[in-house]
Formats: sequence, C-alpha cells, structure tokens
Amino acid sequence: MDRRHWKNAFFSPLLTDLYQLTMACGYWKTGMSRKEAVFNLFFRRNPFGGGFAVAAGLDQVLAFVEAYRFDEEDLSYLASLRGSDNKALFDRGFIDYLRSLRLACDLDAVPEGTVVFPLEPLVRVRGPILHCQLLETALLNIVNFQTLVATKAARVVLAAKGDPVLEFGLRRAQGVDGGLSASRAAYIGGCDATSNVLAGKVFGIPVRGTHAHSWVMAFDSEIEAFRAWAEAMPNNCTFLVDTYNTLEGVRRAVEVAREMRSRGCELSGIRLDSGDLAYLSREARKILDEAGFDRAGIVGSNDLDEYLIESIKQQGGAVGIWGVGTRLATSYSQPALDGVYKLTAIREPGSDWESRIKLSEQAVKITIPGVLQVRRFQSGSECVADMIYDERRPPAGDCVIVDPLDRTRRKRIRADTPAEDLLVPAVREGRVVYESPSLEAMRERAQSELRRFHDGIKRFVNPHVYPVGIEESLYDLRERLIVQARKEVFGENGCQG
Repeated sequence: MDRRHWKNAFFSPLLTDLYQLTMACGYWKTGMSRKEAVFNLFFRRNPFGGGFAVAAGLDQVLAFVEAYRFDEEDLSYLASLRGSDNKALFDRGFIDYLRSLRLACDLDAVPEGTVVFPLEPLVRVRGPILHCQLLETALLNIVNFQTLVATKAARVVLAAKGDPVLEFGLRRAQGVDGGLSASRAAYIGGCDATSNVLAGKVFGIPVRGTHAHSWVMAFDSEIEAFRAWAEAMPNNCTFLVDTYNTLEGVRRAVEVAREMRSRGCELSGIRLDSGDLAYLSREARKILDEAGFDRAGIVGSNDLDEYLIESIKQQGGAVGIWGVGTRLATSYSQPALDGVYKLTAIREPGSDWESRIKLSEQAVKITIPGVLQVRRFQSGSECVADMIYDERRPPAGDCVIVDPLDRTRRKRIRADTPAEDLLVPAVREGRVVYESPSLEAMRERAQSELRRFHDGIKRFVNPHVYPVGIEESLYDLRERLIVQARKEVFGENGCQG
C-alpha cells in the first residue's frame, strides 16, 4: 500500500501527550538520551470478551515514522509553553535539538491481518530511548483503534457465515480520521465494502450504498419515490422499504421491479432498516420469490452487531447482506483496546542489554522483560500455541512455555514442531524497510489466519483460551527480577510489612 495516502492527515510529531516531550527533555538534560531502550506495544486482554484479536494499523505507523519531523511552527509552539513558574517549559537547547532530530529507531511488527493474543508484542521499538519515548502515544493511538475495529469486523464476518458485510459507520464514527481508519480496519477484518467514499478513493475499498428515508419522504408517495429511484439509478437499484410499512413497501418494490424488468433492468434488492429483521426478512423473501425476483437480495441494517446477526440467522432470517454501522465503526461494546507500551530492556550503546520489569499488585500488569519475539507453533493446518521469548536467547531443542498468570500451567513443544516468528523487520534506523502488502492481501491474511485456529477461540461467549506462554528460561528470569525488585522495595525478605 502507498503510505503517501496518510501523509496529509494528522502526522505532526505533536500528536503526542505532553509527558512524552517532558520526558524526552529530561533524557536530553540528564545525558540519558544516548542510552538505548526496547519498548513493546501489546494489549492485556482480548477485546469484546472474545478469544482473539486481529492486528491492524502498521501501515499508518510506518507513514508516521517516515514523516516524523518537527517544523518551525511545531517548535515555536513548544517554545511558547510555560511551566508553573511562568518560565519556558523547554530549554532553547532542547528546542534546537528537536529541530535536527531524525528518528534512528528499529521497529519490528506483526503484519496487519495477523491473529494475535494478549501480552504478545504487536510492535517492538528499539533505539535511542528519547526517540522511542516520543513514538509511544501515536503508536498506541493508531494500533489500538485499528486493531479494535478489525477485531470487531472479524467477529461480525464470522457471525454472517459467508454473507457479504458492508461497513456503514462513517456518520457516527469518532471524527474524520476515526471514520477513515475504521473503514480501513473493518476491511482488513473481513468486511466486503464500505459506504465511506473517501475510504474508497484513498484505500481502494469497494463502496456500496442505497438511498435514505429522506428520498422516499421527498415524494408524494412511496411508489413514486421508487419509480424515480429506478429511473435515476437503474444499475444501483436497492429500495429502502421501511419508511411507512415494511411489507407494503416490499410489495411496491415488486411493482416497480416488474416495470424495470419490462425495460430490461433488474432490481438489485431491498433494504430493511427497522423492526424484527428475522420475521420481516422471511416475509419479504416470500413476496420477492413469489413475484419471480428470487435473485433480488435483502440487505439488513439497524444497529447490528455479531450477536444480533447470529440471532437473526438462528431464527431463520432471510437477510443475505449485512450493513453494520455504529456498533462496528465506533466499537460500541468496547470503546478502547487496553494496549500499552512498556520499556523492557535498556543499555549503554555497544553494551549488553539489561532486562527491565514493571511490577504491579495486579498480576496481568507485571511486564515481560527482554528483547521480545513471538513464535507460533502449528500442527498440521492448525495453530496450537504461541511462545513469547527473548530473541537474545532463542530456544534450542524441545521447549516449555509457561502461562504468565499461572506457573503450574505448562506446555512442552517438540523441537520439530513447525513454527514461524511473528515480528518482522519494519524500520531500520528510522528508514522503512517493510513493503506493505495491498489492503486486499491484508484482508485475505486475516481470513486465512482465522481458518488456522480452532473454532473454540472464535466463539462469542466463553471462548476457548488459546495457549500463549513465556519460554521457560525467560519466565524464570522474570521471576528472579520480580523477587529482586521486591527486595529493593521491602527489604531482604521481599515482603510488604
């Protein structure tokens, strides 16, 4: 994909939280800026109470990194900021430093469309600590939202069981960029098209649309509105039939469809946007079929999500195309992915890496130290386990993975088990080295990946927990670092008094 599409939108280095810049200034003033660090971007829990997530957003991350420059307007604004003493917040020397700053980080990332799980790095950033710190907020903003929407889309597509899914969410999306990013991520997750014309232009996503209730209401009668629409759009003729009475609307659609057929045109379908979609779609299907329009589709919309689609299908509904808007583009049932960006190793240039760990009273918030990579194991055509390991000490021979939250849960993996590492080189010393595939290829990757996992992880309620573990020697190191850190805080016995 051509990353130039992103460069006109929201790519200022000021797309960050103030504390990233104040920390960067602190690193610069204390001489820490020459230190190198490793940060990992990951999430802690699967979204929507589900069993998986679908990674998205990497292409925009690469565009952001590629465009990263402080211009004079940015620097003037930063120079105008004041501290609590009403003096300049940032030293003039730091402003000058930012003027010449060019990112020198390495990024390794999971390709978009990859199925991913909690605690696995989606992006690993390695380089000067000041540079790594400045990227945190923007990377989280991009990856968290797009991964969330791609995952929601994948769930909706699973519920549709092969029926086309159209993304209709722009009008209620969270702002202009939210709408554009949502359309892109929804397509990666498996949607077939979008109503968002700008997303169609920018990303090449197929665009679809019918007409609104206002079209029908603008005419003196429903049938007059349908006739006018058939005249205006004979090759895009799907009637919205629920403005007044749904089934009567279907009958009028049939009447106009007969007139169209006499002129050599065919009705594409009808759209149902309110009421009991299971019942109404069954009755509409009967009317259409009996009139000889068995090839006319039925589009269902009206605040749909995976649960409603699954329910309608279980009730024998005859909807064949699903228009999903608000609950997809806004990620209505979960407004944010709990993605985080944590430092896991640090060093002086040319020295060995020193692992770092963050503790917490909540076990899920204790980080995994090291220069992390994820290895996915496969048996036949099915993925069977993922291992988080330190790439400085890759496992040799048979290996054991340990559940991060339960040390008694372990899984042995034979050395001859087929495997692949998920993080691939994306940026080297600030230069993009990853060739992004087409959006269509990302979409196909997501569908192909989901087919490789047991159906249990794809359940919407009480999904199976896919095995993700820490490689045994890394787990042991993590335990030692936890004990050591607690001793430093609470004394020799490491216990809180």
